[in-house]
Amino acid sequence: MSDATDEAADATGDTEDKQRGPLDGLTVVEAGSMISAGTVGRFLADFGAEVIKVEHPKTGDHLRQFGPQKEGTGLWWKYLGRNKKSVTLDISTEEGQVVFEDLVSEADALIENFRPGTLERWNLGYDHLSELNPDLVMLRLTGFGQTGPYSERPGFGTLAEAMSGFAYLNGYPDKEPLLPPTGLADGIAAMFSTFAIMFALYNRDANGGSGQYIDTSLIEPIFSLIGPQPLRYQQLDEIEKRSGNRSTSSAPRNVYQTSDGRAVAISASAQPIAMRVFDAIERPELKDDPRFEDNEKRLENVEELDAIIQDWMDDHTREEVIDRFEEYEATIAPIYNVADIMEDEHYQARDALVEIEDDQLGEGLVQNTFPRFSETPGEITHLGPQLGAHNEEVYGEHLSYDEETLVDLRSEGVI
Repeated sequence: MSDATDEAADATGDTEDKQRGPLDGLTVVEAGSMISAGTVGRFLADFGAEVIKVEHPKTGDHLRQFGPQKEGTGLWWKYLGRNKKSVTLDISTEEGQVVFEDLVSEADALIENFRPGTLERWNLGYDHLSELNPDLVMLRLTGFGQTGPYSERPGFGTLAEAMSGFAYLNGYPDKEPLLPPTGLADGIAAMFSTFAIMFALYNRDANGGSGQYIDTSLIEPIFSLIGPQPLRYQQLDEIEKRSGNRSTSSAPRNVYQTSDGRAVAISASAQPIAMRVFDAIERPELKDDPRFEDNEKRLENVEELDAIIQDWMDDHTREEVIDRFEEYEATIAPIYNVADIMEDEHYQARDALVEIEDDQLGEGLVQNTFPRFSETPGEITHLGPQLGAHNEEVYGEHLSYDEETLVDLRSEGVI
C-alpha cells in the first residue's frame, strides 16, 4: 500500500506543471450506469481525462446502491466513480436535453449505455450530437450491440458470460456451468471500449479524421477471448468441454492442496517447465516415464500425473512447496484471497494498492492505477464523489451558466 500524494510526487518530480496523466486535456462525458460504462470512465479518468459523470438527480447511478455498502455508501461506486466529476441531470426532460447538448458540445468523447433507441427518442442520437460537435467520439456500449435481433434486450454481464461460451467452458465436467463471481464480461467490454475510444481519437487527431460513433457490446468482447473455439469446431468438429482446473492443452495444470490446508496452482504449458516440475516434486525419473515424456502423453495420463503431484503436496506446507518450486524454476503460485494480496510483499513493492482520503469512508483502499507510465503516470485524486458534487463547477464554471439559470434548473428538478 502506498500514499497517493507521495507516489504522485515521486513519479513526477513534484513539478508545478505536472500532468495528471497522458490524457490530460481530454474531456469525456459519461452518461452510463453500472459496471461496464463506469469502468471505461474510470480507466480514462485514472490517466488524466476530465470525466464528467452525468447522473439522474433522484437516483444517481444505480451503482451507488449496488453491492456491499458501508452505512449507505456503495463501495462499488466509490471504486468506479473515482477521479470523476458528478453532475446531476434529468436527460429525459427538454431542459435537460439542452444542458446535455451543451456538455457534449464541449467534449471529446461521450460514453453511453442506454438501450438502443433511447437517446434517439430524446433527440440525442449520434446524428444530432455530431452536428453540434463533429469531432465527437461517441461510445455506445450495450448488452448485444446496436444492431441484430437481440439489440433491444436488456443486457447485463451475466447474460454475456452465459451466451459467449465462457460459462459453458467454466467449471467441472460433472457439474453445471459456472458463472464468474464478479463482473468479468463488464470489465472485458470496458477494456475493449476504452481502447476503441483511443483508436478513434488517434484517427481523429493524428490522421486528420473526424469524430465517429463506436458500437460495442458486452457479449462480443468476452466471446473474442475464449480462444480458437469457433475454428476448432469448424475444422475438427469438436466442442470443448469443461475440465475444472485442468487444461485441455497442457499438463500438469491444476490446483493442488498442501499439507497445511492451503492451495497452489501449477501450469506447465512448455516441455522444459514440466521437466522442472518433476525435479521439484523429487521425482526426476518421471522425465523418462513413457506416460509423461511429452505433453500429449501427459494429457492422456493426467489422472495419474495429478495423483503423483498431489501425493507429494500432501507432505509439504504451502511455503515449502513454493520454495521448492522456485528453487527449480518451476511455475507455481499460491491461491490468494484479498487478505493474502494485501499482505504480499510483491503487491506492496509494486504499490498495487493505495489508500485515498474520502469524506464518507475516511480512508479507502483501492487498486492503484495501471499500467505504469514513466513520464505521465496516472493518479487517483479522490474516490467516487457524492451525487451532484460538481454541479457548481461544471455548470457554473465549465459551461458558464449564471446563478439564476442554476436556480431555475434546480427548482424544475432538471439538476
